[in-house]
Amino acid sequence: MQQDHLIGDGRETDPGLPAPSQGRALAVGRPQHLVAREHDDEDRGRQDEIDLRHLLDTLLKRKWTVLTVLGIAILATLLVTLLKTPIYRASTTIRIDRDTMQVVQVQGLNDSNNSVAVNDDAYYKTQYQLLQSIALERRVASSLHLLDDPDYRRLRDASPVRKLLSMVSPGAKDTRPADRSDLALAQLDGFMQANLSIDPVRDTRLVTINFDSANPALSAKIANQFANTFMATNLEHNFNATAYARQYLEGRVAELRKKVADSKAHLIELATKEKLFLDSDGKPTLSNTNLDALTMALVGAQDARAKAEARWKFAQSAADTALPGDEIVNSAISALRQQRATLVADYQLKLATFKPGYPLMQAEKSQIDALDKQISKEYAGIRSSMRAEYDAALAHEKDIHTQLEQQKSDVLAAQSRSIEYGVALQDVQTNQQLYNDMLERYKEIGIAGGITANNMSVVDTADVPTKVFRPRLLLNLLVGSVFGMGFGIGLALLLEYFDDTIKSPADVEKLLGLAVLGAIPLLKDTTPAEALKDLRSAFAEAFRSVRTALQFSTNAGVPRTLLVTSATPNEGKSTTASTIALNFVQLGKRVLLLDADMRNPSQHRALGLSNEKGLSNVLSGVADPKDVIQTVEESGLHVMTSGPLPPNPAELLAGPKLLSLLTVAMAKYDQIIIDAPPTLGIADSVIIGHVATGTITVISAGTTRRAVVKGSIKRLLSGRARIVGVVLNKFDPKMAGYGYGYGYGGYSYYAYGGEHAQLTKQ
Repeated sequence: MQQDHLIGDGRETDPGLPAPSQGRALAVGRPQHLVAREHDDEDRGRQDEIDLRHLLDTLLKRKWTVLTVLGIAILATLLVTLLKTPIYRASTTIRIDRDTMQVVQVQGLNDSNNSVAVNDDAYYKTQYQLLQSIALERRVASSLHLLDDPDYRRLRDASPVRKLLSMVSPGAKDTRPADRSDLALAQLDGFMQANLSIDPVRDTRLVTINFDSANPALSAKIANQFANTFMATNLEHNFNATAYARQYLEGRVAELRKKVADSKAHLIELATKEKLFLDSDGKPTLSNTNLDALTMALVGAQDARAKAEARWKFAQSAADTALPGDEIVNSAISALRQQRATLVADYQLKLATFKPGYPLMQAEKSQIDALDKQISKEYAGIRSSMRAEYDAALAHEKDIHTQLEQQKSDVLAAQSRSIEYGVALQDVQTNQQLYNDMLERYKEIGIAGGITANNMSVVDTADVPTKVFRPRLLLNLLVGSVFGMGFGIGLALLLEYFDDTIKSPADVEKLLGLAVLGAIPLLKDTTPAEALKDLRSAFAEAFRSVRTALQFSTNAGVPRTLLVTSATPNEGKSTTASTIALNFVQLGKRVLLLDADMRNPSQHRALGLSNEKGLSNVLSGVADPKDVIQTVEESGLHVMTSGPLPPNPAELLAGPKLLSLLTVAMAKYDQIIIDAPPTLGIADSVIIGHVATGTITVISAGTTRRAVVKGSIKRLLSGRARIVGVVLNKFDPKMAGYGYGYGYGGYSYYAYGGEHAQLTKQ
């Protein structure tokens, strides 16, 4: 009997017996031209390029997603832009000079504007903020009577209904009384602030005042009024500054005038005195006895003040509990602290049940806070009494000190009178000089205040704008396109990330480590039977490629008993099994197609055969194999259908008759192709894979999930199945990515002139 050799196992295996357990997915006979992996150092160095190519493939594959999102973004941007109210911008340019034209130089008054110490940048920033101040905006609104302006009221009260009415009757006048409520004033403030903007012209002293609104005439009117009002406000500020200076100096002049008169009167009074009251030694005649007594009293007062001050400083820095107090005060504080401790304990206990925001908890927290305040108030009272004691001691010390100084003055009075006249004379002269200087400054400011020049001027007034400032259609479309493209690309990459189906041969080899025997193209507008009739079609050529790959899958060629299964139903395993069998018949081999799917058989329907007797009869022992084998007249393919559906397919397959059937069949046939049920959820394929010399898994590209295929392979390997490779069915190069458009989509080009078969079910 011919024996097959399994590459990678290192041992020969009898075709009629199951092979030893395989600890991993076998790369049985993996031909170099079927393996898409490349492991050389050059490709490893180009990893970044491969990633970029994969990204490009993903975007090209999902280009309709990107284009759809882009189209929606552009359309939404266009609709929003067209539906927005056109806004017109009016601009007025003014010049703000740092220096004011000085008609009269007044020292001290003009220096505040000309001082080099003042930061010019800070000055101009201040002017910009003043231009945008609420006070200036309200003055502009008041001067223009905006609340009564029908243009403003139409903008404020704009609504879809009123817009429609204005379109129907554009000449209609608004006769409603002006709304002067707080809400209307707040709306006016918001309207002015939202639409005003200040643009300083770089490296110049020019400032552009912009105002935006849906009414071009109103925009121009408000922009011009802002410039005029700002200049008027600046003039008022300068005038008010000089007015304040005049008022201040006027008071100082009157005060100095009175001081000069008083000093002169005092000098005259001193001059009328005939003599000074001194003793023969020139010392005052007053007794020094009171001076000694006051000195001793001052020492005692200072000692008492020092003690009170020490107690007060201790009270300032010490904790509340360290403050001394009388018995009544300490008793009251202790009661309050005891009451607080009880409330705090109850609060902490209730925290296990209620949250701090619960009304009951908030009420208790309020009581605790109130007790804290009351305790603090009691301690504050103690500190207040200590403070009062210190203040009294300090006042007493000062009083004694004052008396002592007065006594000293009396003693020295006689000595000082001799020079007092000279001092009084000097005081009269000083006061007179101050009075003359202040009177001169007052006259200068009076002259300068009336001819103050403005350091601001209008350069360009605002004209009524005719061009829409916003929305900008082209700019919005550009921004919308950028965001739409970015969101579309992100969505495409996100969909690709969550798409965990197997779509390409590279996915099979990377995720499963199995050889890809062939990629069967997705059919469109035809059936597999019709596609196979044209031997030049890409569909037929793909199966011939699978047949060729199977011939090199082991050292001994094609496994004699070949199991064809899939992870889930409707992946094309039955079509694959029958087509592979027909391809081997075309080589002149004797082939038996065994329909082992005794749960949902399909080979008899596809080949037009009877299913009255078949595999189930043989396995149950009621029929011989030769009695149930049928022949397809057109091809000469021998077929054993499933037969009547048994209640226990897995038990029939697990019996010894299946192995006996395969052993007998291999004596007559060169090739046995077994069509088995799906793997997941059913034990039939695992049982058959244990006795078959080779197993093929069919995967539906773009449909079967990776986890499902991995589970299927794991079940087959647990039953010691010899997995030859994978047939990727319903393969669409467009779904796999741009990189497969030539390598696999090339079937349609090299199909011997045949047209590429189009989409249908397989």
